[in-house]
Amino acid sequence: MSKIDRIEAFPVEFPFLGEFSTSRGKVGSAAMGRPSIVLKLTTDDGVVGWGESSPSRLWSYETMETAYSTLTRYLIPAAVGQDLFDVDGLHARMDAVVAPGYTMGQPIARSGIDIAAHDAIGRTLDLPIRDYWGARRRDRIALSWTVAVSEMDAVESSVTEGQAAGYANFNVKVGHEADLDFDVDMSRRVRELAPDGFLWADANGGYSVATATRAARRLADVGVDVLEQPLPPNALTGYAEMRQVGALPITVDEGVITPRDVIEMIRLGLIDGVAMKPARVGGLRPQRRIIEIVQDAGLIFLGSGLTDPDIGFAASVQVYAAYGLAYPAALNGPQFLDASIASTGVRVEAGEAIVPTGPGLGVTIDEDRLAPLALDLGL
Repeated sequence: MSKIDRIEAFPVEFPFLGEFSTSRGKVGSAAMGRPSIVLKLTTDDGVVGWGESSPSRLWSYETMETAYSTLTRYLIPAAVGQDLFDVDGLHARMDAVVAPGYTMGQPIARSGIDIAAHDAIGRTLDLPIRDYWGARRRDRIALSWTVAVSEMDAVESSVTEGQAAGYANFNVKVGHEADLDFDVDMSRRVRELAPDGFLWADANGGYSVATATRAARRLADVGVDVLEQPLPPNALTGYAEMRQVGALPITVDEGVITPRDVIEMIRLGLIDGVAMKPARVGGLRPQRRIIEIVQDAGLIFLGSGLTDPDIGFAASVQVYAAYGLAYPAALNGPQFLDASIASTGVRVEAGEAIVPTGPGLGVTIDEDRLAPLALDLGL
C-alpha cells in the first residue's frame, strides 16, 4: 500500500504575456507575472507526482502567502502518511486541519495536493488518470480564446490573434457595472468577427441584479450564448430573479466550491449550469463529483481555469476529457504564459488541447526549470 512520504513546495512566478483585464481592473500583466506553488509529492515507493496551487489574489481571497503557509504548516503535514489511493481520506485529513467557513477552507491551496496525489496514483499504476477513473470520452478538448481587454480598440486585435492561433471560440470578460455599453459593444464585435463560434461572457460577479438583468437581455441580442457569474456569489435571490428573466443560460463559478454548494443551488432553482475549475473546488476529486451532479441534473457543464501553468492545465484537460466536455474550455494558460516547466506537456494545436496519454497527468516536469522561476515570498 503506497503512502505519501513527503511533499515539497516550490513558489515560482511564470512570465506573463500582455494584459488581462476584468471588471475588477487589471488582474494580469508582465509586471505582475503569474505566481504559483509547484508541489512535488513522493510516495514511500519512490513514485513522484506533481501538483500545483495557483492562487489569484484579485480573483479570490487566497494569496501566495496564505496558500504557502497553509500548505507548509497544515495541509502538507496532514497529508504525509496518508494512503495514496484513499483520496477521500486525504480530503478528510485536510478538512480536519483547516475548517470551512461558509464552504471549503482554502480550496486553491489544497487543490495542489489533490492533483499531485492523482498524478502519483496514475504513475504508480502506469495509467493516465482518466483511465484509472474508467473514463476516456475525448482525446481532444476545444479551447476558447479569452478577450480580456479594457478598451474597444483592443478587441479586434485580440480576436485576430486568437484566430491566427487556430481558435474559433471566444470568452469575453464583462461585468462592468458602470459601463454596460462597453460589455455589449465588445461582445457584439467579437460575434461579428467570429460568427460561428461559441461565445461565452463572464462577469466575475461584477453586476448588480438590475444591471445583470439588462445585461442578459442585451448580450443575448448581440449573440452571446451563455452568461457566467453575473452576480456576487452570495446574491442568491438575485439569481432567482435572473432565472425568471430567462434571457440567457446562467452559470456560476465563484459561487460554487463544494458538491453541497451545487446541490443547494440546483434545489433552489438558481442556475442553468456551472463553470468549474479544479483549483477553485479543491482538486480533481471534488471536481469530478460536481461534474457528475451537474450532468445528472441535465444542466450545462463548462470548463475553465485560472490561467494555469503546465500542471494545472494538464489536470483540467484530463478531467474535462474524461467527462466529455461538450463546450470549448476557457483554459488560457497557453495564451498568457511565456514559460513552461514541462519537458513534455499538453500540446495545443489549432485551438485544441491534445489530451496526454502518459501516466498520471501525462506531463513530465523538468525540475531544472524551477530554479529560474523561483519566487521569494519573504516568509
